[in-house]
Amino acid sequence: MTTNTAATPQLRYAHANGIRLAYFERNRPEPGRPTLLFVHCTGFHGRVWDRIVEAFPKPHTIALELRGHGRSDKHAVTHWDIFGQDIAAFVSVLQLERVIGVGHSLGAHALVDAAALTQSSGARSLQDPAAKAPAFQRLVLCDPTIAEPSAYGRPPSFLKEGDMHPAARRRAQFATTAEMQAQLHGKGSYPLFETRVFNDYCQHGLLPNGEGQFELACPPAVEASVYMAARTNMGVFDSVRALEIPVHILRAKLPPAERTAFDFSSSPTWPELVHEFKHGTEEHLADCTHFIPMQMPARVIEAVRNALSA
Repeated sequence: MTTNTAATPQLRYAHANGIRLAYFERNRPEPGRPTLLFVHCTGFHGRVWDRIVEAFPKPHTIALELRGHGRSDKHAVTHWDIFGQDIAAFVSVLQLERVIGVGHSLGAHALVDAAALTQSSGARSLQDPAAKAPAFQRLVLCDPTIAEPSAYGRPPSFLKEGDMHPAARRRAQFATTAEMQAQLHGKGSYPLFETRVFNDYCQHGLLPNGEGQFELACPPAVEASVYMAARTNMGVFDSVRALEIPVHILRAKLPPAERTAFDFSSSPTWPELVHEFKHGTEEHLADCTHFIPMQMPARVIEAVRNALSA
């Protein structure tokens, strides 16, 4: 199969798990070669990975857009397990092999479930050389938003019963990309983003609304539903413990005792998570916020290179 080395990623669509998922592809799969599959966090999109993906011009790369996000079908979410099911179905539809999954936050959480789901259809033992190997070879997880087990089954502490997540009130429409950049400049963790990543986030995070303006590619109501469901997927620990592949975690700095709805300055990941994986390793980035790929893309590039060389 020929290789497309064009600098611009190709927007494509796949129907998987009952919905249409958008993804950005560079190059084409080659037999015996790995595919890098990048999966973003809540509220973001596939092109936020451009700064990192461009460090890998030769491999087949895909930046997937999760349901409700980017150019994928817009559906509210009630349970986080649906994201892993979507990714597993997507990998099956595209018949991807030797996948190295690279995920951030929600995307990293979902890759754990997806890798476990696809592993069950692959080889369990080297005694059967004819059996198909699992689709995923390795995972690189940037702050995978897997909390301690006791956190599941209850809403976030900063919300009262019946309240909607404040993301639902996020401004949704802008006249231009520059207006979005100006509105976000200096707020929250955005000043810590590398300039290139911040610009990609704004430029590709808006879609034409048909009325001469632009709207967020992840609607605020959908984003809010994802945050509200963040503690639904206790089953992710079954996936964690089932995985037979190497998993490398990049974990951000420890959180304060109390945090607000939009406090992304620290890690939501359980510090003991690495020990739950059979083949887990971890880097603790004590000086980094939850936005590891945006703030320290070079560290993510290094981790992906290590996964490729391994």
